[in-house]
Amino acid sequence: MISDRLFVYGTLMRGFDHPMAKLLSRSADFIGEASCCGRLYLIKHYPGLVTSDDPTEIVFGQLYRLRQPEALLREFDMYEACGEGFADPTEYIRRMLPVMSGEGAAGEAWSYLYNWPVTGLPRIAAGRFLER
Repeated sequence: MISDRLFVYGTLMRGFDHPMAKLLSRSADFIGEASCCGRLYLIKHYPGLVTSDDPTEIVFGQLYRLRQPEALLREFDMYEACGEGFADPTEYIRRMLPVMSGEGAAGEAWSYLYNWPVTGLPRIAAGRFLER
């Protein structure tokens, strides 16, 4: 069974006036604030997440439960330009990663990881896209 959890850390978060953010808020249940180990970079007007094994490197975002995970993940794959039909290496890849909820509970969720070199890109040291 496909996971119904999605961890978002950029333009899909609540408060963004983007059609895909609105689709997510309409089609999923907001679980709450969450975080994962990683580094956040400013790509253009949007961020990219690169995983990290360093527990002091944390990216903050939001966790959702998708009501129709397969259909919604296909939509988000198209938005992130990854998956079937896109030439490798795609800018983003969808992967399961360990996340911590705001209450400290651990679990796994889908997220979109940045898949291109980050050399020369500005790092968002706070780990929060909204605090860049």
